[in-house]
Amino acid sequence: MSGLKTSKRMRALLLSLAFCMWGAQAQVFEAGEHYEVLPIPVKPVVEGKVEVVEVFSYGCIHCFSFDPLIEGWLGAIPDDVRFERLPAIFSQDWALLAQLYYTAEVLDVLGKVHTPIFNGIHVDRLDLRDPNVAAELFEREAGISKDQFLEVSNSFSVRSRSQQAMGRTRAYRITGVPTMVVAGKYRVDGRMAGSNGKMLEIVDFLVEKERSAQLGDQLDNKTDEVAADEQAAEQ
Repeated sequence: MSGLKTSKRMRALLLSLAFCMWGAQAQVFEAGEHYEVLPIPVKPVVEGKVEVVEVFSYGCIHCFSFDPLIEGWLGAIPDDVRFERLPAIFSQDWALLAQLYYTAEVLDVLGKVHTPIFNGIHVDRLDLRDPNVAAELFEREAGISKDQFLEVSNSFSVRSRSQQAMGRTRAYRITGVPTMVVAGKYRVDGRMAGSNGKMLEIVDFLVEKERSAQLGDQLDNKTDEVAADEQAAEQ
């Protein structure tokens, strides 16, 4: 049984090291005060990574102001973090704007039109709910023809993704945007954080918290495997 004892000691050591990485912040960011724990966790889209979701809308001025901070934050996230934007749909107008996001995603031009859509609405005052105006933006920024834009924006794929976004927004219990969800377990917004910039600090804290939890699960699984192997060897 020496191997099992060694595994348990190694697990305890690694967990203590992991806790030290974020433990000093644990007294600063507390559940119920700086972030909320979802009563029913939502399974991440991709397993094996720490999922961070920004729930936003192109029609939200606060999301527009927050977006440059998000872009800067994205430049430094580690490889084990998966980031995703999720359009919120609280009205028919926002549903049309979510449709723009998923149209760009299907056409694989999101990187070319994401910021121009924000700027078009909040700087240039374009009515991008109008499909003809939106088609002009896609053609200008990404070289997508009007016919192609209209075909994709009315496709089953875009409608399906929008419906899924509505379901996930409800599952996350989102009431306002921008809001960020970490690992399908923790929700934080600017009101709880104190500011949108502070929200990203709390997200970083929650990423470390989830990373430590995943490490603990991995070590538990490894310990179980070692115990099973030793038990089999003894038989």
